[in-house]
Amino acid sequence: MSMRKGVIHNLARLSTRGTPKRFRSSGTKLLLSSEETTEVIFLPKARSFCNSTDLSKNESKVIKHENICSESGKTTRSVFDLKSYMLQKVKSVNQALDAAVPIKEPIKFHEAMRYSLLSEGKRVCPVLCIAACELVGGQESTVMPAACGMEMIIAMCLMHDDLPCMDNGDLRRGKLSNHKVYGENVTVLAGYSLVALAFEHMATTTKGVHPKTMVRAVGEVARLIGPEGAVAGQVLDMLCGDKSDTGLEELKYIHSHKTADFTEAAAIVGALLGGASEEEINRVRKFSQCFGLMYQVVDDILDVTKSSEQLGKTAGKDLLANKLTYPKMIGIDKSKEYAQKLSKEAKEQLVGFAPEKAAPLLAMTDFLLHRQK
Repeated sequence: MSMRKGVIHNLARLSTRGTPKRFRSSGTKLLLSSEETTEVIFLPKARSFCNSTDLSKNESKVIKHENICSESGKTTRSVFDLKSYMLQKVKSVNQALDAAVPIKEPIKFHEAMRYSLLSEGKRVCPVLCIAACELVGGQESTVMPAACGMEMIIAMCLMHDDLPCMDNGDLRRGKLSNHKVYGENVTVLAGYSLVALAFEHMATTTKGVHPKTMVRAVGEVARLIGPEGAVAGQVLDMLCGDKSDTGLEELKYIHSHKTADFTEAAAIVGALLGGASEEEINRVRKFSQCFGLMYQVVDDILDVTKSSEQLGKTAGKDLLANKLTYPKMIGIDKSKEYAQKLSKEAKEQLVGFAPEKAAPLLAMTDFLLHRQK
């Protein structure tokens, strides 16, 4: 029996409750090799920066990732500046997205595509795609079309999620949802077009990659966002809301698919186009699965602890729609503990990679664990 069928079959039967152990929220130390360690730290001014995703307005507050490497009895320190890294990567992604979807006829239609695609967001998936590529020795220029493709797919999902027939959200990324501006019919069609454009852009503008690798990368994205991936998670999310006896197994399945499959797709495509070995791909896959599930658990927490103004999107939607969430099933405190556990497990998968190349992913993991919107 497939996992998806098993979950559906067990909806009325399972009521598992877990009690995750407590882990440190920062300062997690990982053994990279017999002579190297790396530590993610939050400097005094960094904590408040973690409470905002608007990087440009936090000039003096920088999340830093400190590598402590010991070789031949010598200790050297290097500090990774996540803020500068994110500013540079997001700027590059935004420029590439702007060029990929120019204004042309029909004007209103392309404006609708650009409205959501170019809105201010964290750009988690495209930056994750680039960071995974660089982790294994690849170049940003090689993976940028795929990074843009991932953001196009993410934009479509957000546009459609906000529709009245789905999550019925009026706000997204601090402004009116797409259908509130352009109408539901245009939003649906613009979303479809962004998905088609994502695959076209990846397939036709990626340079210097073997055709077999490109086919595998496209196949990974299609599988992870399709009926066995993110769509399956979204469907079960809608079906399970009113079932009082649904357990943690179903909830993990839903969150792992509707959110973590996107981060997995982004990271795996980045690693593939960067020339990763099969062993590296497997580790990146495990990292991205934990990373994505952690992201969604934090999202669940923020939905019930922050206002719409703080989040930049409609708060409390999950509660009103009676959706399954971790705070609803295990409470806010245990949800935070579980997010910390997932963060630790994600970072453990980066053991053995070059510290300077793993630094962006380590720092992103801690930043997103402590985000406030």
